[in-house]
Amino acid sequence: MLTSITESIFCCLMGKTTSVVLPVKSSDGKPADGFEFVEVKPGRVLRVRHILPERSATTESQPEAGSSVHCKRKITVYRNGQLVIENLGDVLHAEILQCQNGDVEQCSTVEVELSDYTTAPSSPDSRPAPPLPTSDQQKPAPPPRRRRRRPKRTVLIDTERSISSCKGTHSDVALFFIHGVAGSLHIWGSQLDFFSRLGYEVIAPDLAGHGGSTAPQIAAAYTFYALAEDLRAIFKRYARKRNILIGHSYGVSFCTFLAHEYPEQVHKVVMINGGGPTALEPSLCSIFQLPSCVLHCLSPCLAWSFLKAGFARQRAKEKQLLKEGNAFNVSPFVLRAMMSGQYWPEGDEVYHAELTVPILLVHGMHDKFVPIDEDQRMAEILLFAFLKVIEEGSHMVMMECPETVNTLLHEFFLWEPDSAKKDTVTMVTASQTSADEAPPIQTLAVANSFSSTATLKVNKPLNK
Repeated sequence: MLTSITESIFCCLMGKTTSVVLPVKSSDGKPADGFEFVEVKPGRVLRVRHILPERSATTESQPEAGSSVHCKRKITVYRNGQLVIENLGDVLHAEILQCQNGDVEQCSTVEVELSDYTTAPSSPDSRPAPPLPTSDQQKPAPPPRRRRRRPKRTVLIDTERSISSCKGTHSDVALFFIHGVAGSLHIWGSQLDFFSRLGYEVIAPDLAGHGGSTAPQIAAAYTFYALAEDLRAIFKRYARKRNILIGHSYGVSFCTFLAHEYPEQVHKVVMINGGGPTALEPSLCSIFQLPSCVLHCLSPCLAWSFLKAGFARQRAKEKQLLKEGNAFNVSPFVLRAMMSGQYWPEGDEVYHAELTVPILLVHGMHDKFVPIDEDQRMAEILLFAFLKVIEEGSHMVMMECPETVNTLLHEFFLWEPDSAKKDTVTMVTASQTSADEAPPIQTLAVANSFSSTATLKVNKPLNK
């Protein structure tokens, strides 16, 4: 503690921070243990762990064709703050753990309140009309008619998407692992080893200022847009035909950005404790708005708080995992700039609703940073979403429960929709239409346990 105070005083006097992160180069100039250093911009170098398994051309299997899914959506934003999503194409839901093929349903509607209008009434006529006096001969008055809402914005999506099983023997598959604030590529150690042994090509970068990447001493280098451009360069450098993005916490936002920018190349996405589908905006009343030298003094307390909130248990094992993962080991300047640079107004509910890629949501039950309500809201808005809650995990669930997370991710990679069930549903729908039968009320379902599927009712707002 005394050392931290001394270093903070030096920081105030010299006007710069200590513990500047610099890339580590091997003595022979070659990447060691799969580490490479990529210059995304002049003087801006990111450390990347790239593991490319050795494959034999004779034993390498060809990728499967997969199933074609019709992605058709109408997204309408109204002036009163309501978001109505009409799924006019296919909606998938399945049991992920048993790797069963997905069922297909059609024509479901999701209606939620936008995050900017959580305090606004759901309709202009939300207050009920006063009851009218009734008599024995007079019938009760009908409920008042709601005024027609005026659309503010309408987005139409109509496309075909091929979803197939991704195996480690497929040479056109690559896995990208993206960490969050104050993390490093080492938090994915169990996942990188597991999937590389299965034959997958894995790529895990260190964000700027983290791990072995360079740490520019300018706050603009750590905005969302600057970091997103770094990851765009990494993605374009290592991308294959079918790419799977796995993000944790803040890294989920970058996965969403890449999936939105490259819908043809991003095949599937995994979001681990990423939170709700709302636009990013830094908090003005946060401890991370304090000067860097003050944060340096508080660094032992911040590390202890992160350990307590990020792990379900605070034993020696968790402390060792935190140390091995090189997590929460960034300079106060980088930490402050990262938290202040989380400004991304485009990443709202509509932006997420436009995604047509299958997404697996993983949530640790004991997470104190991200409430489960936010991931439930995310699962409701996304087109193809599967929500899995790990009861024994917390914010760093991939480090606490590596076997469970690895199994869950692997079976999601191998999952593909069942075209036979899709044809059956189409035939049933056609027969109902010919018989002039009213279609049943549709629901949007997500997998949230090992043996059961939880159904989220639609046509009702889900407030945070």
